[in-house]
Amino acid sequence: MSALARTARSLRRTLLQAIPTVLGIIILNFFLLQLAPGDAADLMAGEAGSATAESMAALRTRFGLDNPVLVQLANYLNNLAHFSLGFSPRYGMPVMDLIGQRLPGTLTLMAMALAIAILIGLALGSVMSFFAGRLPDRLLSIFSLLFYSIPGFWIGLMLIVLFSVTLGWLPSGGAGTIGSNLTGWAAIVDKARYMVLPATSLALFYVAIYARLTRAAMLEVRSQDFVRTAYAKGLSPVAVTLRHVLRNALIPITTMAGMHIGGMLGGAVVVETVYSWPGLGRLAFEAVMGRDYTVLLGILLLSSLLVIFANAVVDLLQTWLDPRIGEH
Repeated sequence: MSALARTARSLRRTLLQAIPTVLGIIILNFFLLQLAPGDAADLMAGEAGSATAESMAALRTRFGLDNPVLVQLANYLNNLAHFSLGFSPRYGMPVMDLIGQRLPGTLTLMAMALAIAILIGLALGSVMSFFAGRLPDRLLSIFSLLFYSIPGFWIGLMLIVLFSVTLGWLPSGGAGTIGSNLTGWAAIVDKARYMVLPATSLALFYVAIYARLTRAAMLEVRSQDFVRTAYAKGLSPVAVTLRHVLRNALIPITTMAGMHIGGMLGGAVVVETVYSWPGLGRLAFEAVMGRDYTVLLGILLLSSLLVIFANAVVDLLQTWLDPRIGEH
């Protein structure tokens, strides 16, 4: 089977699985949020300080909150059919526009965090597998598992204390220097300075997972016959590790990376709140506090689509790493 045929087959299989999954997620999320106490009208009327039965009823009628649950679900599905995520009563703007403003920040943060976690995890796992059972292996195992055991918000606060308060190297929060009007390379550097701490804080939890997984995978691959054959051909240890061992060890790493996209979206809620990063995680937290369930439904739907897309990319990557996968 050609590479193009394997790719098309993998994409077709992913799409067929994604359609019922997305429908199930939409309906399940909708009914789960209906069980939550209160709504946006309660909070908005309370903040106005002049909540009356008439004003509450007017708000609920305006935003369709007084309709039966099944009617609200039908209206929501009708909006989705017209590529609309509805209107946010809290922010007074379409949910699609609101999410579009926050999405780039979260995607950039997650991409940087995932890159940091995979690169450090691969490096630590490779060293641990080379010194398996010896002192460096044990020390690095303890070091990596330390970050796995510490809560993410505490790591974030300690990074702020060390690098922002004590050393003064990096900003403690935000997404860029206010009023700087930087462009080009200077703007990229400024953005990167604000992203280092939240991305690192989000990544450290996953470093231990990738390090241990890389160690186990590389030890297993090294025992295979094709690796011994590569050594017998006279290839150097570095060439064998990069061309044979590491490539095959990447298959479980990519699988876990695809599964961790959803976890990173959840972790982004804490990290973006700690660092005041304007992203989807912080928007989800604000939507929960403001009882703006229309926004929350949009974020949950988009998060589901991101996870499905990430797993489709992982399937394609694994097909490239091991062509035999696409044949099953």
